[in-house]
Amino acid sequence: VQLQASGGGLVQAGESLRLSCTASGGLFGINAMGWYRQTPGKERELVAAISPAGTSTYADSVKGRFTISIDKAKNTVYLQMNNLEPEDTAVYYCNDHPDSAKAQGHFGPWGQGTQVTVSS
Repeated sequence: VQLQASGGGLVQAGESLRLSCTASGGLFGINAMGWYRQTPGKERELVAAISPAGTSTYADSVKGRFTISIDKAKNTVYLQMNNLEPEDTAVYYCNDHPDSAKAQGHFGPWGQGTQVTVSS
């Protein structure tokens, strides 16, 4: 499965963005999916995840501000990000949840991600 993230941009603190991640070339909606982010010099961080049944979980740093959702008919996972903070600045990626990746032995391709920059 190829995953293409989009929707990033430059916004001011307090504003919102919605990221999209569209899958192609394979089955979608079977694995739990996650949105990750990474800044230079830091490890990639899982910020939101959604199970095939639609149950979502969030990192404490984004809880109450970010919402993950999935549209299986469109092969797309979304991340609605509200009340953005400068600390949210990162490249955002989508991929299998770590548990799904472990079960299948690998993550999907990471792709280029989408840059989110939040100015103060």
